[in-house]
Amino acid sequence: MASETAYPLAWPQGWKRNGSRASAQFRHQRGSLPMDVALRRLGDELARLGAEHEVLSTNCQRRVDGSLKVSQTPADPGVAVYFTLKKRRVVLACDKWNRVQDNIAAVAAHIEALRGQERWGVGTLEQAFKGYEALEDFTMGIPWRRILGYKPDEHPTLSEVELKWKQRMKELHPDIVGGMATQAAQLNVAITEARKELRAA
Repeated sequence: MASETAYPLAWPQGWKRNGSRASAQFRHQRGSLPMDVALRRLGDELARLGAEHEVLSTNCQRRVDGSLKVSQTPADPGVAVYFTLKKRRVVLACDKWNRVQDNIAAVAAHIEALRGQERWGVGTLEQAFKGYEALEDFTMGIPWRRILGYKPDEHPTLSEVELKWKQRMKELHPDIVGGMATQAAQLNVAITEARKELRAA
């Protein structure tokens, strides 16, 4: 897992980045969403969720008191929110939109939707957030061969590993959250480790 720095952006390990970004539809009083409103929405949702030890990570520089300098427009507007939920460290991240405040609002809206699932009685928050556990919880010490389906004594080539990784990734729909997102993140960590080892060899 990336170190949870408020600045610069600590994008979660294994999470795919968006190659292109769009203008979001988040609005406030018929205008574009200001940073302070986006931060308030996120804070309110985290409080309703019961989150603890929150770290909002962005490429916006901070003041001495730790608050965001709201007038910034960094080239990379992605955000990652790390927090503890029921003793588990989880992370939510978004870089779909071209403004930091819209990505913050998107995370807030996502949390609101997940809370709604629990209210509707279909699932629990624990189930909903299972796929967002910090990567260190489920990749620490697990060999890349095991994640990609190789035996410990197998020695595939890098091209074979790349092909296996691509095949496994095609089995996972990129928009599915939860368990599928977790598996995709594991595979991305595994291929990174495999490339390091096999290229060095």
